[in-house]
Amino acid sequence: WNNPGDFVIGLGWSVGSARSITYSAQYSAAGSGSYLGIYGWVNSPQAEYYVVESYGSFNPCSSGVTSLGSITASDGGSYQLCTDTRTNEPSITGTSTFTQYWAVRQTQRTSGTINMGDFFTAWAKHGFGSSYNFQ
Repeated sequence: WNNPGDFVIGLGWSVGSARSITYSAQYSAAGSGSYLGIYGWVNSPQAEYYVVESYGSFNPCSSGVTSLGSITASDGGSYQLCTDTRTNEPSITGTSTFTQYWAVRQTQRTSGTINMGDFFTAWAKHGFGSSYNFQ
């Protein structure tokens, strides 16, 4: 794609879970808001989540967000955790206010296995729900 704008593309599930996801990609970020990773939603409370494996020039946990510390995932990778609140923004239920949860890998990669349970457990300490929606 060349200058695609704001979009999400990928394979996924209609109900997310704490599954392990193995991936391999050819990825070269062309801009600051480009991310390679896992994306999804939970209900009750509604939240959007990202596990970012590689990104362009902007780390989404670098500024304007609330730090939740860091974790070492079961694959040995270190991830920075953060959260943010989106107010009156598009969501899976229309325009709403919701929390975003982020995990950003500190050593970027374009292939590997992500154990989503690592992140769901870490985020649960900060209000992350367990009623999964799309992943």
